[in-house]
Amino acid sequence: MIKFAERLKELRIENGLTQTQLAKNTGVSQAGLAHWEACTRIPNAAVVIVLAKYFGVTTDFLLGLTD
Repeated sequence: MIKFAERLKELRIENGLTQTQLAKNTGVSQAGLAHWEACTRIPNAAVVIVLAKYFGVTTDFLLGLTD
């Protein structure tokens, strides 16, 4: 899940978003985003799909399974 945390943070920063802005745009909690980026919690599949769709990437990319 380390790759997920890295990619989530990279995508958020590349898009000029704060955790709060991303949370509002996607309907996930800011606290959840903080935990996922810190790799202290694992998101469920539904959240991974929402984030992948938001950033226009595949879930495999977001999870670090592809480049």
